[in-house]
Amino acid sequence: MTRRERLMATLRGELVDRPAVSFYEINGLDQDPEDPEPFNIYSHPSWRPLIELARDRTDRIVMRGVAVSTPRPRPVHESTRRETSERSGSRYTIERVRAADRVLTRRTRRDRDIDTVWTDEHLLKDVDDLRAYVSLLATGDAATYAGAADATVETASVIAAEEAIGESGIVMIDTADPLCFAASLFSMEEYTVIALTEQRLFHELLERLSVPLLEKTRAVSAALPGRLWRIYGPEYASPPYLPPALFREYVCRYVEPMVRAIQRHGGYARIHSHGNLRDILDDIATMGVDGLDPIEPPPQGDVELREVRERYGRQMVLFGNIEASDLETLPTPQFAETVKRALEQGTAGAGRGFVLMPSSCPYGRELSLLALRNYETMVDLVER
Repeated sequence: MTRRERLMATLRGELVDRPAVSFYEINGLDQDPEDPEPFNIYSHPSWRPLIELARDRTDRIVMRGVAVSTPRPRPVHESTRRETSERSGSRYTIERVRAADRVLTRRTRRDRDIDTVWTDEHLLKDVDDLRAYVSLLATGDAATYAGAADATVETASVIAAEEAIGESGIVMIDTADPLCFAASLFSMEEYTVIALTEQRLFHELLERLSVPLLEKTRAVSAALPGRLWRIYGPEYASPPYLPPALFREYVCRYVEPMVRAIQRHGGYARIHSHGNLRDILDDIATMGVDGLDPIEPPPQGDVELREVRERYGRQMVLFGNIEASDLETLPTPQFAETVKRALEQGTAGAGRGFVLMPSSCPYGRELSLLALRNYETMVDLVER
């Protein structure tokens, strides 16, 4: 089988010659060792062997966001101003949003040797900020993506990536859910308090975010049918952050219509949720999803892969179950046993399919030799 054939057969629940193996964000296409941009960590020579390994021997799943353009601006975009500056090896962005009678401010920082963005100041600090922000949003924004004649789905990035990787993998469309947009407006502590104590107001925020997002999902699904999607954000309502009842309120209510929109055009909807799953697995399955990742093993998660396979393996393709910290820290012989256990549990008994995959990837400028050896071990054991 080609690597693309293997992944598509896995999604359809068909027999494959071996389990697929993915390095998640590391796909051998998006990491460019030759890019001289100062914030490109992959220019360090330690990354090149891993990039080549991902390109040549993994079942590549390349993530792409998809934009929808329209001549009608959205209120929140019209009210937002951004400034970016660099100093002392870091890139700073200040975002100011005018809402009602106040100016809301968010500050982020990207450090040159770390491939992530840190939020130094969150946009919303309290309930009054939330009320002002909700007043800025308009449910009429649905017209932005509703398939009107002047709305255009920007398919070029997906098509170009598919042409670039050919039969070595697939492209996965990547989108946040409404909760991800909402929760990331606050610090984690402020979000959990407001989500628990201001449920009616928080629902109003989610509803106003969900309308344009659902219409966008429908438009993209129709324009790019039959692809794998990743929906991220549900973990914000997983225990211990919020009780399972609020997972149903804040995730299922808004994500299930997205899942249906994706599946309507032959697509496959995969839910991304770190951490604890035991108390929300039934709710995830009830949404009718096609896949789940990263299914972190205890102690990072609270359920074994074998149990997830037994309960919902016939419905969902399971992606995981390698914890990123193990990949970076375990001696290779011990890490090999972790991989063998994941392969055994992920393929035990009847099931739709399994893709061996870490929960995330290293994000420092220099990749350790140990991490490289452990990545190689994942591929070696799958190929055997």
